[in-house]
This record gives sequence, structure tokens and C-alpha cells, in this order.
Amino acid sequence: MCSFVAGRGQRRAPARLAEVGAPRLRQRRSPASRGPVNRKTRDGTAMPKRYLCAETVTIPEAGLPLALVPGTVTKRPQASPYDSIAALYDPWSASVTEDVAFYLEEARRSGGPVVELGVGTGRIAVPIAADGIRVLGVDSSRGMLDICARRAALAGVELDLRVGDLRAPPVDERVPLVICPFRSYLHLQTDRERRQALAAARDLLVPDGRLVFDVFTPGADDIDETHDRWLEREAGIWERAVWDTTARTLTLSVRGAETAETTMALAWIDPEEWRALLGESGFEIEECYGWFDRSPFTGGEDTIWVARRSS
Repeated sequence: MCSFVAGRGQRRAPARLAEVGAPRLRQRRSPASRGPVNRKTRDGTAMPKRYLCAETVTIPEAGLPLALVPGTVTKRPQASPYDSIAALYDPWSASVTEDVAFYLEEARRSGGPVVELGVGTGRIAVPIAADGIRVLGVDSSRGMLDICARRAALAGVELDLRVGDLRAPPVDERVPLVICPFRSYLHLQTDRERRQALAAARDLLVPDGRLVFDVFTPGADDIDETHDRWLEREAGIWERAVWDTTARTLTLSVRGAETAETTMALAWIDPEEWRALLGESGFEIEECYGWFDRSPFTGGEDTIWVARRSS
């Protein structure tokens, strides 16, 4: 789950991937409610907007929490950068709410079951499950999944949680809907990885099933306002974004008052590139929204994609 806070409401990039979720890519607000987040930098100046994103794509090591199902490990296992900040994740993303109703509506439309890639701590999965829809959640971070399992238990719902990678989710079932919220796909670094992830999502879908995900492309103002600066996104939670506009990458570092610093790598591409990759990967694009209120995309920074599996 990626979550760099900067645009839609508050984040900057996240990636589950989104969410999952998510480094914190900027979380943008709808055009009607956009405005700077009321936070301050260390020198007391007003803080810029934030980004959000979803979960990472590395495969974690052994020792998974109770009730989690491991996927097939095809690479040497690595610890997820989200493991070290799992306890910070919910406070870090507390202001991100604008996408929950959108994904819940998509889940209701599908009838379920739903696979959520980059499920994270269950910010979206738990409300869907509470609506009576079965959710299979995949994430690379055991720490995040452990918190997700606890959140589900407190809410009195069941989630089928699995440790896995965006490019090879450990799910044999075929479903009518796959979601990858919170800019999780920004954790994919190359077109090859993006094609692998899109092909994997397609393989999870029944005929005419849909893939729904959100990503973003940063604006010059966001880059200028946040580049290489430690900003306090939430009380006691700091993040620093280092942008490379040539490589189109973001290196996001996060730390809390009592947690070690962790760093995540994100990468973005333009909407037309996503459109081309979806077509190459066997999808027909139904909608490309510019925000979670289903307003059409008109060239802004956020894109929310609804793509149907081609026959």
C-alpha cells in the first residue's frame, strides 16, 4: 500500500497496490475539496499536499501470523519495508477515506468474492467484508497482515489473508472482481513487472471480470513542494520524498518517534502508458476516472481505472 500524501486529500507516494495499499503517495482530494493539508514542516511553515499509495511487492520471509496462507515463493524471500512501520500505518493513513465508498460500491456491483491486492491493514477489505462480501486479501507484509487480521476480528468479520506478490498472487480461485487500491501498482518498477502484475490479475478473473485500481502521476508543484524535505504528515510521523523526474521514480522514507526509518521505491508512468499496458494485457477499459466521485479524467494527476477482462 503506497501512501505518500500529497494530492487527493492527503498522500504521496504509495503501490496495495494501494490499497494495498503502501509507501504513502500523495492522497489527493476531489477537485471541489482540494486544498493544502493543515500540517507543518519542522521550520513551522505550511506543509504541502500529500500522497498515498498501497503495499509493496517484495515477498516476505517465514514466520507468518496465524491464519495467513503463504504463497509460492519464486525468489529468495525478503522482508517488506512495511513490516517495520506496520504499527504506524493506520495513524499514517487515518485521513485517507475518500476511496473506501468507491471500492465498496465496486464490490457490491460484482457480488463477490473479491481479491484485494495490497490489502494492507484492511482499510478497505474490512468494510467490504462487513457488507457480507467474501474478500481474499494478498499482501507482501506479514506485519501488515497481522494487524489486518486483528482489525477483522474486532469488526467481527472474516478475511482470507495470504502472503504474496502482486506479480504472482497465491490465489487459485477465479473471481468477478480484483481490486488494487491505494496506488499499490506504483511499487512496480518496470513495464515488465507491470505486465506481469496485470497478467496475474487477469488470470484471477472470470470471463468479463473486472480489475479496478488507482494510480497517479505527480505534478510539478507537488514535486517542488516536497522534494528531499522531511515533513510531518501526522503527529509524530515524518516522511521524505526524493523525486527523480527523469527516471520517474520516488524514493519515500518514513519514520515515527519510536520506529526505525524505512525506505520504499515507487515508480510512475503516464495514463496513456497504463492504457496501452492494459490493452496489451488482455483488458478492455470501461472507465478512467479522475477521482473517486467518478468524475471523468481530464488530465489531472490521479487516475482510477476500471478494466474488463477481454474474452
